[in-house]
Amino acid sequence: MRIGELSDRTATPRRLLRYYEEQGLIVPARSPNGYREYDEYNVDRVLQIRGLLDAGLPTRIIKQILPCLDKPRAIVFADATPEMIATLEHERDRMTERVNCLTRNRDAIAEYLDAVLANRG
Repeated sequence: MRIGELSDRTATPRRLLRYYEEQGLIVPARSPNGYREYDEYNVDRVLQIRGLLDAGLPTRIIKQILPCLDKPRAIVFADATPEMIATLEHERDRMTERVNCLTRNRDAIAEYLDAVLANRG
């Protein structure tokens, strides 16, 4: 698929996709005429990148952990500095707090909705 279709399917501006490429986060194939060619794998990869960015991770950390998101995986990080480990631990804990908050909110909405629907009858 071309960059326009990837943009449409991931709701990601083309300019941002080019930035991801510059940062080494995605690597498109090139057709003989030089056009970028993306496969289905890139749709999931872009969505993963966007999710990690939304969670607050910087692209330099995302680039290092992207190989861990593939399966099967062999996790080897000889260059994992104490700073990077601390950053990842902090981000993991922050994400856990967000998940817990979202779960509580979802459960409260579900309980409210159940009560409203039960009283409609």
